[in-house]
Amino acid sequence: MIKICIFDLDGTLADTVESIAHAVNQGLGYFGYDIRPVEEYKYYAGDGLDMALRRALYRAGDTDGRCLEEGAPLVRRWLAQEPLYHVKPYPGIPETLAQLKARSLKIAVLSNKPHAQAVQVVETLFGKGTFDRIQGQEDGIPRKPDPAGARMISQKLGAAAGECLYIGDTDTDMRTGERAGMYTVGVSWGFREIRELEESGARRIIHEPGELLSLVEVL
Repeated sequence: MIKICIFDLDGTLADTVESIAHAVNQGLGYFGYDIRPVEEYKYYAGDGLDMALRRALYRAGDTDGRCLEEGAPLVRRWLAQEPLYHVKPYPGIPETLAQLKARSLKIAVLSNKPHAQAVQVVETLFGKGTFDRIQGQEDGIPRKPDPAGARMISQKLGAAAGECLYIGDTDTDMRTGERAGMYTVGVSWGFREIRELEESGARRIIHEPGELLSLVEVL
């Protein structure tokens, strides 16, 4: 019986790719590199902001990462200034969250986005108190795909790992849920392709948020 649905944020609950691109491209410009197209950031995102910067710098020409140490705190600051830049929830997400809560399931967010920005984005888009727990990247919580954050959420909310769905849009998410012992659900509307989700351990692929409602009934 499923008791908790743990969601990734970027590319799963909300389309945040423009906000990530906006912050990281400021970093590229700061170092004199050409900015990268927004679409590329669907492949740079998912493993934390520093990794997104590292990947963008490499593609721009900084193949040895010489700008990363100076650039990372700058990009984190720029994201903190505009965390909601062109951010919007995916269609059907607010309604599905409401239905999950109406069925007495607990819902949570686990993101590699810096914690303060994760909380701000989630509470602005969906309302304060909608989620039972929001956990972003901070000291003491290893970045996904380390399963520690997912396990911590399940423990705090009072469920075994096998009673949790882990829902995300990247290989990082699927590996996180699998390593935590949770049922992994890949979403096709996010940043990555279905093939990546299948190859990284997704036990189910869904194509619209409402499919979660029938899934939690049969597991």
